[in-house]
Amino acid sequence: MNKLIKWVLPLFAAVSLSSCGYNTMVEERESVDAAWSQVETQYQRRNDLIPNLVNTVKGAADFEKSTLTSVMEARAKATQVTINPGDLNEANLQAFQKAQSGVSSALSRLLVTVERYPDLKANQNFRDLQAQLEGTENRIAVARKNYNETVREYNTTIQKFPKNFTASMFDFEKAVYYEADEGSENAPRVEF
Repeated sequence: MNKLIKWVLPLFAAVSLSSCGYNTMVEERESVDAAWSQVETQYQRRNDLIPNLVNTVKGAADFEKSTLTSVMEARAKATQVTINPGDLNEANLQAFQKAQSGVSSALSRLLVTVERYPDLKANQNFRDLQAQLEGTENRIAVARKNYNETVREYNTTIQKFPKNFTASMFDFEKAVYYEADEGSENAPRVEF
């Protein structure tokens, strides 16, 4: 009888946990982490393009050095702010967003300044980098959208009855959304 209890009790616990949604919550939490990794990957892609863009622009005669410096400084700050998916909370996400917003702002100033250099705008390497940068910005938007959708699914699951009991028992906490920057409802216009 004692041997039977040793086998039945763990089996009963496993079946109970799986039927109460524990495994679903684990899978969805992992999906949130994976979606966050995709957001970071796309921002890293943008950061990797910046040195090539700056080097291409440097070749333009009399180009404003302060503009290039601000882009590189913003990039350096942004690459220092990374978030482990397990540490993804409101404060960390805001710091990440602020650093990425600094890069976006510096890039916008750079691209506006480029307008005064027709030779640079005609440079094939610059146009290629521009296309890659635009594509990367689109990828960032898609990754952020996918992340938020995954967070919504996870947060909904852990708040629904009866899974909310299991979630509280095993410390499944709400994930934070990636919110748009203030003023981002107006898309920036980039022309070369």
